[in-house]
Amino acid sequence: MDNYFLPSLLEKFVNHLKSQGKSQFTVIAYKKDLEQFVGFLTTREKSDVREIKKDDIEGFINKLIADNYTKKSASRKLNSIRTFFRYLKNDTLIEQNPSLDISHPKYTQSPPRILSKLEYRALRDLAKEDSRTYALVEVLLQTGVKIGELAELKVPDIKEDVIFIKGLGKNKDRDVPLNKAAKKALEDYLKIRNHSESDRVFITRTGHPLLIRNIRQIIDRCFREVGIESATVNDLRNTFIAHQLINGASLEYIARIVGHKRLSSTERFLNLVKEETDKKEKLGQL
Repeated sequence: MDNYFLPSLLEKFVNHLKSQGKSQFTVIAYKKDLEQFVGFLTTREKSDVREIKKDDIEGFINKLIADNYTKKSASRKLNSIRTFFRYLKNDTLIEQNPSLDISHPKYTQSPPRILSKLEYRALRDLAKEDSRTYALVEVLLQTGVKIGELAELKVPDIKEDVIFIKGLGKNKDRDVPLNKAAKKALEDYLKIRNHSESDRVFITRTGHPLLIRNIRQIIDRCFREVGIESATVNDLRNTFIAHQLINGASLEYIARIVGHKRLSSTERFLNLVKEETDKKEKLGQL
């Protein structure tokens, strides 16, 4: 029974993810999704992985939606479940993956949110009041790195004109160019940064690494103070990609810089850029 006990298998799966070099944020996301699923199965008095059927997984997804989770969130959790069962099948603990025939909840993916020039400038102006906040905003806006990559950035990763981003899992290592604005913001912050045992670039006032949730709180506060609505930290990355395209950078170059594994991820910004260009042309004709 122990070999098929769900909590034990979940722990084994988490250790497998860590051994594959997955980031701590990816591991935590999988763990939380699957703990929620295991909790649901407990209400059905199921703790043996061999007892889990398609109906159990569908019941979990339907309950999520009934509990006001977005279809996008439910779809992501289904992906976590599928990955878990694929691992168990590869490890010969189960013969069939019961999640394969379950359809993802259909949802419309909203287009990327791009900050306007007015929003962009207002955010930067406000952030200048604090060197750490300004460095966070400038690096996100001027490099397009992910929030998790920013949190993991180490002092030795800052080179002359690039920052080194360590690849995790299937993601490759990459160098991301630093323009003058981002470089100066980082230099100014590092001058006043408290000495700390941590080699992370961004740290708290007490010298501990700044976590993703801390960075998100700082940026969200900036959004509120300048009146930028319906925006997230990831929209700074979206804005970088869109502005690079508007300025004529190639899809291949942008995909490499921001770490897109598929060119299609970058291509979805093309329509937004076309709309922006069309607006400029119309204004120029008035």
